[in-house]
Amino acid sequence: MRRERLIAVARGDAPADLLLANARVVNVFTAEVLPGNVAISGERIAGIGDYRDAAEVVDLKGRFLAPGLIDGHTHVESSLLHPAEYARAVVPRGTCGVVTDLHEIANVAGLKGVRYMMDAFRRLPLDFYLMVPSCVPSSRLETSGATLDADDVKRALRWQEVIGLGEMMDFPGVIHGDPEVLKKLEATRRRVIDGHAPGLKGKELNAYLAAGISSDHESIALEEAREKLRGGMRIMIREGSSEKNLKALLPLVTDQTCRRCLFVVDDRTCADLLRDGDIDAVLRKAIGLGLDPVRAVQLATINTAEYFKLDGVGAIAPGYLANMVVIDDLRSFHVSAVFHRGRKVAEDGRALFQASRPIDKRLADTMHIKPFRMEALALPATGETMPVIEVVLGQIVTRRFDARPRIENGLVVPDIERDLLKLVVVERHKATGNIGRGLVKGFGLKAGALATSIAHDSHNIVAAGTTDRDIYSAVKQVERMGGGLVVTRGGKVLDSLALPIAGLLSDQPLELVVSKLERLEHLARALGGALPSPFAALSFLALPVIPELRLTDKGMVDVTEFKLIE
Repeated sequence: MRRERLIAVARGDAPADLLLANARVVNVFTAEVLPGNVAISGERIAGIGDYRDAAEVVDLKGRFLAPGLIDGHTHVESSLLHPAEYARAVVPRGTCGVVTDLHEIANVAGLKGVRYMMDAFRRLPLDFYLMVPSCVPSSRLETSGATLDADDVKRALRWQEVIGLGEMMDFPGVIHGDPEVLKKLEATRRRVIDGHAPGLKGKELNAYLAAGISSDHESIALEEAREKLRGGMRIMIREGSSEKNLKALLPLVTDQTCRRCLFVVDDRTCADLLRDGDIDAVLRKAIGLGLDPVRAVQLATINTAEYFKLDGVGAIAPGYLANMVVIDDLRSFHVSAVFHRGRKVAEDGRALFQASRPIDKRLADTMHIKPFRMEALALPATGETMPVIEVVLGQIVTRRFDARPRIENGLVVPDIERDLLKLVVVERHKATGNIGRGLVKGFGLKAGALATSIAHDSHNIVAAGTTDRDIYSAVKQVERMGGGLVVTRGGKVLDSLALPIAGLLSDQPLELVVSKLERLEHLARALGGALPSPFAALSFLALPVIPELRLTDKGMVDVTEFKLIE
């Protein structure tokens, strides 16, 4: 009966439930902006044209009406927010759909963690599409809290919200035909398989593509992305909190290539979501860099929907879900109202919905650290030089260089003058006692330490600091809180943010979490910190699938060789 009524409204023989009148409609199929009235019946658009009769009429007075935005690749957990608060942050910004693989919480709690997030999203005015995590853990070079094998992937693929396989980070396993990796790929035949191929080119890239992988979000250079585009990949142009590739990759978008590109954020902090925005912020920056506004909308709507085969979203057209955003001006892209499935859910930057923040007790006990003393953080000198991880500003790739460390009593110690700080990773899932130790350059701290249980992808505790005392104090505070972010100095905790849900998410309101995070970042800068998002940067230093050098609980990893450095 709903379809019958939708057709009747489209014919003009029945009144619409809602009429958005006097709109300038962004047509993403033809890249036009056309005047019209949009008639809505239930959750769907009946038609665009000279419609007059409706139970409710909203006069847009010539404002622009665009499809609801879709984030084609994001990790919700990186916001530090419960799904209810994440929706409060992104929906008023125009985000009506998110595609995510939730591999952060999967690495901590397996499929039960994924189910917890999915159940929370079902109650929200935000379309949620799940890509099954493909690499839990991301590699054998770290210790995670859970493992998802091919049978787990098959089980999850039967869930209603699942649309494909998440980013295949184990590119060596793909290229060399690892049997378990191939089982996961085979289980996902006829579904979308996202890629993760930093720096791959030539025959290795061909092998990766031949496995059926169809997108990439890890390109940081134009020619790298162009080669992948020529090989048939969709290119996800990423602009997150730590990963900023938009300026470098935007020249890739031309009349010939634009339908093969889409915008994503990958990882975005709660502070950036609240202060700057979500996908809407990427659109604004792209438009500011010279991209046509209507084309920018295409890269955040219909291109994403078509790649992921999401029927009925990504456009304003008859039969499509009534997910739409009202915009005062296309160039400034200020979202003044958001409609989700025919219902207004946000206005003037404010969410018009409320949602609870339940916690699964099984996810509130995930800190299992083997007791250790501060002496366990000591790093013996084993040669004249040692490899150092160098942070690259605005990127999540790192550089490796070999330096002569400062040595005292046979131990490598931080060298503040050269910005060589100690970096440690403490295993927190299985009480193995593993502690990885090394040096990092780029944080700029003159005193104190930072620690976090957000450490992609296995989410052990990662800390960087100027003294073992400060590092130890920070790690122990993370443990006491059940996860979180910490700043210490002089062995004392200056401030912290608890993340009790799997050591990844807060159970507090958006504004409070942002206030706490900004306070911690301010403290880091007061200690000499040189990075705009120090905790975001710290969180990626344990990810052993992004070149060049990383540190896990098992030790220093040469990612280009995909092996531990002895």
